[in-house]
Amino acid sequence: MKKLTIKSWALDDRPREKLIAKGAFALSSAELIAILIGSGNTDESAVDVSKRILASVHNNIHELAKLPFHKLTTFKGIGPAKAIAIITALELGKRRQLEIGIQYPTISSSKEAFILMKPLLEDLPHEEFWVLYLNNSNKVLLKNQLSKGGLTATLVDVRLLYKKAIEISAVSIIICHNHPSGKTTPSSSDIELTKKIKEGGRSLDIKLLDHLIITEKSYFSFADNGKI
Repeated sequence: MKKLTIKSWALDDRPREKLIAKGAFALSSAELIAILIGSGNTDESAVDVSKRILASVHNNIHELAKLPFHKLTTFKGIGPAKAIAIITALELGKRRQLEIGIQYPTISSSKEAFILMKPLLEDLPHEEFWVLYLNNSNKVLLKNQLSKGGLTATLVDVRLLYKKAIEISAVSIIICHNHPSGKTTPSSSDIELTKKIKEGGRSLDIKLLDHLIITEKSYFSFADNGKI
């Protein structure tokens, strides 16, 4: 029996029409993705293809965002243009989360720093090192990526870190990097780097408040654990 296409569905059940009538919130994740890809394949509707893609990541949008271009195109019915549409939409969603950074929040705990930086670092396949520059009220002046590395390490130029701090008149900093392995335990190089950055700020009267190691599910705070 031939599978019904979306165009043959009742108007209220079609994703686009449903979005217009009821709002995006009323649609399932599969229906939203179906709107992005526009059509399915010879055997499946766009919604069915979307359900299959989601099932491959256990219906987890965060995991879907990790799928690379070449993996998406292995699904029947997903060519380069559709894969790009999915990746683009997920990236826009991620950037929306990051808009909070533009509001220059005040950081009063390691958890608040973690919440601010988690969207940037949680699902990266490589290490990145970021710096939060703060004023004397612990208000964020700038979020800055200092370096980008490989699977297990990233090089950090302490001179560049403090050059930027001086340029924007920061009085303290919080440094952050991710562990793609998912382990929050600091390595010996993490500990040495923290000491080096702390010492570098003393003569400039710029205080290192914390160093966060961030993973998808949790974080490690050097300050909370008495390591600064």
